[in-house]
Amino acid sequence: MLDRQPTLHHPALTLLPATAADWPALFAAAHDPGIWEGHPANDRWQEPVFRGFFDEGLASGGMLVAVEPDSGAIIGSSRFDFGRAQAGEVEVGWTFLVRRHWGSKTNHVMKALMVGHALEVMEQVIFLIGETNIRSRTAITRIGAALTDRQMTAQLSTGPVTHLTYALDRAAFAAGPLAPHWAQRLT
Repeated sequence: MLDRQPTLHHPALTLLPATAADWPALFAAAHDPGIWEGHPANDRWQEPVFRGFFDEGLASGGMLVAVEPDSGAIIGSSRFDFGRAQAGEVEVGWTFLVRRHWGSKTNHVMKALMVGHALEVMEQVIFLIGETNIRSRTAITRIGAALTDRQMTAQLSTGPVTHLTYALDRAAFAAGPLAPHWAQRLT
């Protein structure tokens, strides 16, 4: 069984189980409209909308906060979820990072830690991304995930959104750009 709230360490990033006490720091990180531009839930920087996102993440039992090891600052979050996954797979998603980490290796490290952890017991990791979220769709292909023919519609604060499904299995992970980051994890 997958531990959906592990503590995962890398020299560049630590992922910790999210708790209710993380609210102030995580909202401070998310309270930047620029993070959410181009995202289907482009109002997620607003407190009531982010509160729903945060509460849903905690209730899921799979939410993790991303922490800079040097400063201890919370810089984003992600989560594991089985709700939209098929047998043998887990979804990784609901990920955001503060903009000062965009273009750095932080997203790759976060995904490497989560995907590597999941693939120790799961056959495949899936990512559901809003059809119009070009930034996230581009980022997910850069880590080696492949577009599948699966789609679904989700109701977000801004209305219904079609999500495309990308997948990454053990072989693609081992041969892809995330494997070196996984190898650098701290145990």
